[in-house]
Amino acid sequence: MAALPVYRWRLAPDGYATRRQLRARGLRPGGQGVAAQLERPRRRREPLVAYLYRIDQAKPVRPMTPGRRAALDKAMAARRTCPKCRTDAGYCIPRSLGMCIPCAYPDDEQRAA
Repeated sequence: MAALPVYRWRLAPDGYATRRQLRARGLRPGGQGVAAQLERPRRRREPLVAYLYRIDQAKPVRPMTPGRRAALDKAMAARRTCPKCRTDAGYCIPRSLGMCIPCAYPDDEQRAA
């Protein structure tokens, strides 16, 4: 197995991009493997690594369909719905709490009133 080319931070040649950079251009990796990697050195820790893909092999992002939009809306509604009081909290429920803030800290509400 051949090793990936490794480039230092900000020194990658033209023609490579990260997933975020591809997405900003309206592209996706499209099934291609990782072509290279970037490494950003850090003191006393392992380096940060970013995987690079070839821009010329990238494909356009698939358009959002009505079915995909409906599924995404349904998933986001589930993340906002408190399992305890069954109301829409208006924000994504923190996974650390597992419920909306008023249900997680009921005593704070009584003190504030």
